[in-house]
Amino acid sequence: MENLKNSKLDTIIIGSGVGGLSAAICLAKAGQKVLVLEKHDVPGGWCHSFYLNGYRFTPGVHYVGLLGEGESTNELYKGLGIANDLVFYRMNPNGFEHCWIGDERFDYPANINDFATSLSQRFPKEEKQIKKYLTLVKNVTTELQLIPKLKGFWQHLTVPYRTRHMGKFALFSLKRVMNWHIKNPLLQKILYIQYGDHGLPPSKAPFPLHCAVMGHYFSGSYYPMGGGGAIVKAMTNSIKKHGSEVQTQQGVKSILLANNNKKKAIGVELENGEKLFADRIISNADPGITFLNLVGKENISAKLLKRLTKTKYSCTSLMLFLTVDMDVKKAGLDSGNIWLLPNKDMDDLHDDMQKINILEGDEFSGLFISCTTLKDPASFDGRYHTIEAITYINHKAFDKFKNEKDNDRSSEYLAFKDKIMDKITNSLEKVVPGISENIIHKDLGTPLTNQYYVNTTNGSVYGTEKSFKQIGPFAYKPETEIENLYLCGSSVLSHGVAGASYSGVETAAKILGCKQEDLLKPDENQKIRIYEAEDDSNYPDWMLKKIEVKKARLKSKQDTI
Repeated sequence: MENLKNSKLDTIIIGSGVGGLSAAICLAKAGQKVLVLEKHDVPGGWCHSFYLNGYRFTPGVHYVGLLGEGESTNELYKGLGIANDLVFYRMNPNGFEHCWIGDERFDYPANINDFATSLSQRFPKEEKQIKKYLTLVKNVTTELQLIPKLKGFWQHLTVPYRTRHMGKFALFSLKRVMNWHIKNPLLQKILYIQYGDHGLPPSKAPFPLHCAVMGHYFSGSYYPMGGGGAIVKAMTNSIKKHGSEVQTQQGVKSILLANNNKKKAIGVELENGEKLFADRIISNADPGITFLNLVGKENISAKLLKRLTKTKYSCTSLMLFLTVDMDVKKAGLDSGNIWLLPNKDMDDLHDDMQKINILEGDEFSGLFISCTTLKDPASFDGRYHTIEAITYINHKAFDKFKNEKDNDRSSEYLAFKDKIMDKITNSLEKVVPGISENIIHKDLGTPLTNQYYVNTTNGSVYGTEKSFKQIGPFAYKPETEIENLYLCGSSVLSHGVAGASYSGVETAAKILGCKQEDLLKPDENQKIRIYEAEDDSNYPDWMLKKIEVKKARLKSKQDTI
């Protein structure tokens, strides 16, 4: 840590997820000296990319929404000043989500009007209610996006009117609101399908939460060229450009408090014993790890300790990473995601997925399938495709292995992983027949993998559980009871790539005493480049050359062998 080690630090950020990185950008642009500390050997948290057998995977980025001109994620990247460094591919506009519900099939088109039309054609008796329901979802989504932008006495005074749709349904579950509008069971399941993006079953998911997820993709979805690591690279370059740094392999052991005031943060102690001091600390770790592990429960109030003991964390996951030698397009895959689920009640399905004995049965109850080489054509070498298959499970299924060291796993653990991979592959055979015979490399991420590499409580994938008592006004706030200690990340404002990034902006705004919009001012010189994943006719020369070089490199390697 030579560069900033002897400098006076304004802010130290623990963890380099996109929440911490966006906070760092905003603070660095405001003139602060910021040091981001990351335990892993690459930055990015869930958004980092890694390589297996030479092929890239990204555990936490599968699609991003609202990237069109004037939409919120587009404005976020422009405001952070990283839009020019980003290239995205628009996923299949005719079906960026493919619902495989038992023997039934339905595709989500990338336009809310086309979506309504397609649903109405499939369920003509529900046409009126479909339009009514989707209009409600759109209104609630718009109102959610409006709240951070409200300013001035008059606008705040009129909040109840401006957010009347959300207010009317804010305290009801997704299932309850759905039952009021839609009667056909299959149609309900199609509209529920994205519950995997927040992890709560319909009976427990707050309706506004599901609206936010659906609304995020009403105009389609996109995947970054270079995977999630490309977003991380753009952010870390921006931090460096503004005179601050991101340091990897720098695990934080504890947050240092003032000797004369245990309610004031003054720095951090690294795992190697080194101590660093700053005017303030931002933790991008979840609340449990921040307060119980880094601050220490002896240094927090009884009220906060009670809240932490009651805090629930989101579901955890199994992620199968595959490299396959086959024509997956010919097998039926495209750049759209596939949700593979049995045709049964979604709440019952969720209960099945949370059973402790995960080896029971030949297949997993639900699976999310993503072919990254079709989402990111520039990553395809002309022969080998990469696939990520994900299911959610109960973290307790791995309790017997939790005391093992990650670099010294037992043969029992490795055999357990092999059985899980076989079980997931059984399900994949339904979607890509013959895939099991064409796998050239495979590996499995487990809840323990999540804990080790991303440092999340119980390996949770969305931070705190997004239930009624833990979102909106009941979520953890950027400011904490410890003076000069702040939070950001998916447990604070919202989860997902965009939500976590916005949390960092919100935290920076609190520190700088301004509004989000003050830190995300429009820049006409910034523009995200977007191309079609399914159509290479408009790819620029530099991209076509990149693709050809990748193919030539593989051919040269094969010729050498």
